[in-house]
Amino acid sequence: MILISSLNAQAQEKTQQNIAAKSIFNLKNSRDYSNEGKIYVHWGYNFSWYAKSDIRLYGPNYDITLKDVVAKDRPTKLSLTYINPLEITIPQFNFHFGYFIKDNYSISIGWDHMKYVAQIPQTVKATGFIGKTISNPAIPTGRYEGTYNNDDLYVDKDMLLYEHTDGFNYVSAELERYDDAWVAKNHKQSLNVETGLGAGFVIPRTDAHLFGVGANHYWNFAGYGVSAKVGARFFFTHKFYLQGNVKAGWSNLTKIHTTGRNDIDNAQQKISFLENYYVAGFLF
Repeated sequence: MILISSLNAQAQEKTQQNIAAKSIFNLKNSRDYSNEGKIYVHWGYNFSWYAKSDIRLYGPNYDITLKDVVAKDRPTKLSLTYINPLEITIPQFNFHFGYFIKDNYSISIGWDHMKYVAQIPQTVKATGFIGKTISNPAIPTGRYEGTYNNDDLYVDKDMLLYEHTDGFNYVSAELERYDDAWVAKNHKQSLNVETGLGAGFVIPRTDAHLFGVGANHYWNFAGYGVSAKVGARFFFTHKFYLQGNVKAGWSNLTKIHTTGRNDIDNAQQKISFLENYYVAGFLF
């Protein structure tokens, strides 16, 4: 009888080991089910922070680089907008769709809709030149005409308005790993630690005006980015979870629309960002 009980216990333990992937944490309990082959979807909202970055503005009769430009997030104020089905894409949202290739590994495609706003006015160092008129048809530049060699330049709305608020969109493919940090005795609730790497495209909708000429432009493939993330995912059941993550990323935007004359006037910028997002998700 004792031998049979021992064999049953060993078989159960072996089954659980085959079902639940091994965690880096030493757990008292382990899951009695596997996520392999399952699909997940989650939706939520983010806050973001940006390192200072250089913005190069160039076109006919001008090529000027604004150095160490300060920019901030512009989160939508807390309101019914966040839960209105017709308006939920207005705030800074996160959407991810993923597939578990193993119990503890998944691949996903995501859309991180962040908001980037250059703080205007501000004083920056500038290098390059600005003609008396720029672009074609000509746009007068007024007091900004001149040659700059790492000189101070006071940038106000007469010169530049510049923001990716519709938005700073990072569309990426990611590889994630999950390690169980805690599993309830009933095996229904659990806490996972998620780590991941990603790469993708930046597709901003840029609202830019250069010397008064510009628009809230349509989305365009402006460049690419890479990212790394870490977070925690809490399962209330085998299927429903809440998750919080921190993601650090770097992007290289080589073709940003400015005046709307996209064949001749553009901007370039490399943006480093830190994103904090919270989502609700479902596994099926």
